[in-house]
Amino acid sequence: MIRPLDPVTSKQRAAYGFAFFVLFVALWAWATFGGHVSKTFLANPLTMLQEGWELLIKHGFLFDIGMTIWRVIGGFALAAIIAVPLGVLMGAYKPIEALLEPFVSFARYLPASAFIPLLILWAGIGELQKLLVIFIGSVFQIILMIAVNVGNTRRDLVEAAYTLGASDSGIIRRVLLPSSAPEIAEILRLVLGWAWTYVIVAELIGSSSGIGHMITDSQALLNTGQIIFGIIVIGLIGLVSDFLFKAFNAWLFPWKLA
Repeated sequence: MIRPLDPVTSKQRAAYGFAFFVLFVALWAWATFGGHVSKTFLANPLTMLQEGWELLIKHGFLFDIGMTIWRVIGGFALAAIIAVPLGVLMGAYKPIEALLEPFVSFARYLPASAFIPLLILWAGIGELQKLLVIFIGSVFQIILMIAVNVGNTRRDLVEAAYTLGASDSGIIRRVLLPSSAPEIAEILRLVLGWAWTYVIVAELIGSSSGIGHMITDSQALLNTGQIIFGIIVIGLIGLVSDFLFKAFNAWLFPWKLA
């Protein structure tokens, strides 16, 4: 009997997750092989695998995958380099928070895709434009989430550090950052997942490579097998990167995330 908030073991969690994927593929196969959905609108699993293999062998899809990964990492790294220090400063110093928080809160609601026409005018259709789309979609989210996290540091830890003679800069280095570091790492992991949605949007317009570009070309050919394969590849890469990020965080902060 399932009860609210009852824990499950790691083996049970893996079994439940695997069972859902099996059920999903079974329903997909039933709908397509059974003729309930036209193959024009939805390819069956076998066709999807065949189309995906053809993409990899004949059409250089591995290069597209590499370009998309590079864009995600590049845009996300630019956002993190700027957002982490700003978020820490906003969380640590209330005047800075009062100055920047209204704009950051406003900007984080702006869809990154809306900037694409402007970014094409400003930066062209090259790599910089795509990196900036991911940057805009990620940077404001990271800033605000880190600011809130740092600002919620236990006040008694700060007072104790002052009592022991710590300076203002020492409070940031020795109290705020160590206390908030595990949550900051978790914030970066979550926003990295969002960055994958932004890169596909960036690649749908004015791109000659990448998974999004392949999906656009496949749409023109009504090749739903290739479209589904591209979507699945994105999900698999995102899942692997999320697992690696989570494992790294658990190794870096074993007392918090293990």
